[in-house]
Amino acid sequence: MRKIIFLLSTSVLVNIYSNITKAQQIDTVSTWSLSAYVDAYYAYYTDSVGIGKYQKFPTVSPRSNSIGINVFQIAAQYDGEKVRAMAVLHFGDIPNSSWSATYNAIEEAHAGIKIFKTLWLDAGFFRSHFGTEFLLPKENLTSSLAVTTYFEPFYESGFRLNFDPTKRLEINLFGLNGYGLFEDNNNNKSIGMGITYVLNDNIGIGYTNYIGDDTPRDTLPHLRFSNNLFINCQFKKVKIQVGADYCFQQNSDLATMSKTATMYSGLATVKYQAKPKFAIYARGEIFNDPNSIMAASFKDQSGNKTGYKLWGLTAGLEFKPSDNSYIRIEGRRLQMDQAQDIFRYNGQNLNYRNEIMVNMGLSFDLLKGVQTKKGNTSNVIITPNNN
Repeated sequence: MRKIIFLLSTSVLVNIYSNITKAQQIDTVSTWSLSAYVDAYYAYYTDSVGIGKYQKFPTVSPRSNSIGINVFQIAAQYDGEKVRAMAVLHFGDIPNSSWSATYNAIEEAHAGIKIFKTLWLDAGFFRSHFGTEFLLPKENLTSSLAVTTYFEPFYESGFRLNFDPTKRLEINLFGLNGYGLFEDNNNNKSIGMGITYVLNDNIGIGYTNYIGDDTPRDTLPHLRFSNNLFINCQFKKVKIQVGADYCFQQNSDLATMSKTATMYSGLATVKYQAKPKFAIYARGEIFNDPNSIMAASFKDQSGNKTGYKLWGLTAGLEFKPSDNSYIRIEGRRLQMDQAQDIFRYNGQNLNYRNEIMVNMGLSFDLLKGVQTKKGNTSNVIITPNNN
């Protein structure tokens, strides 16, 4: 079935290419691109979950003692003066472990129209706007994702109002089906916002949020207000990323189920480019969700119902044979609260997990900057690849 989906998807993209190169009459210069990305891995975890199953917090490299494909991705993008669109398909362990079961092959697919100058309205399926880290290894300083990123939404569906009043400031407003949902699960709709501002050539800051209630009908309301603040810095050979989340949700206190509960988390990542092709990096993270706003509750050693309380340390080495490729070896230690033995290894319940993963990735352009012009249906220009 997956092979059939893949062949059909490839056929659709080829047809898009054929139709555009035949070039219908258009009212301006438009560009479109076709790109691909693949990430392969080997990982090992000190946590026994059974043959063929994913590790706890499964996203990047989710299978232990296994060689696999995190993602094979193919993306098509069209940009015109008045309209634009993007469609991204993906296959592998990341979509299988973390994505929508209904629309598993679709990473994102949306179309947009220009309303006024730098104001656009887009609609469809999006990658999540919320959080400090992105989803894919090529987009982050590390290969693995922090635990807080796992509990943030990976995808969403709805409308996006995109406004770039200056070259340094970008504002996005969202009307969504829900938190990490393609299909709505109740009659409620949610809203979100993302703001990024580039202070200078070295520092950028951002704020994202989400407000909504995704609980089923005929239950107590659980309005959630999630906030995220992040900063990215680069000074010569050093890159720094710092982010923090704070969330509160009504009727979510485990003791009473009638009070508002809160959670918080944070991460800090530093990468040092020791040589042109070699870098070292490290990340520290905390995740404190005592009332299980984000994750399911469980009983600790004392029999008390609780949520996750943990910290983690990650360290890694990166070798980049080229600008569009990488090889990384990375280790991480996740440490739970003393009474929270959620991991099991060699017949023992443990409150910590050690991890090691090796990732190899390559992204490349199949076609880039293809242009079509009004009044000359045979004029197709392919601009040079500047990467």
